[in-house]
Amino acid sequence: MSIYEFEVKESDGNIKSLEEYSGKVLLIVNSATKCGFTPQYMQLNEIYNEFHEDGFAILDFPCNQFGKQAPGTAEEITEVCRNKWLVPYEIFEKVDVNGENADPLFTYLKQEQGFKGITGKGATKLKLVLKAMDRHYAENDDIKWNFTKFLIDRQGNVVQRFEPTEDLKDVKEKIKELL
Repeated sequence: MSIYEFEVKESDGNIKSLEEYSGKVLLIVNSATKCGFTPQYMQLNEIYNEFHEDGFAILDFPCNQFGKQAPGTAEEITEVCRNKWLVPYEIFEKVDVNGENADPLFTYLKQEQGFKGITGKGATKLKLVLKAMDRHYAENDDIKWNFTKFLIDRQGNVVQRFEPTEDLKDVKEKIKELL
């Protein structure tokens, strides 16, 4: 199985095959417009703008499963992302990333790159929040919070998972390696 076998819904409801991204390095992120990690949009924009002409794309999937921090319709979320955060890359339909209604793409991503722990700035606080919600949170591969990122190489392989607290400078370096 490959990332290119999946179809996803664009924010306008149209279906898009990920095969359209064949040969590109991708960063797939579940996002939220009202999250403590939402300022990461600024750094993601910088990374996108620096590398998109080299064959890099960011695929943004809003998700309301974590603290209901992605309220509104896909259209409303896209408007906030474009107008407030100046997001230049594609924003898709809002999805669930965990549970019985999880989007198949995210089920696949989690199978390919499971949870390995939370590190980086803010890790201690996030671990406390997660432990309060589920003391066994570290024992499964579920996505733990908004702004979890999956890095895909040019062949469609899921090569790394980055938790929301990981430094985006590290994410950028890994992207550079693949380009």
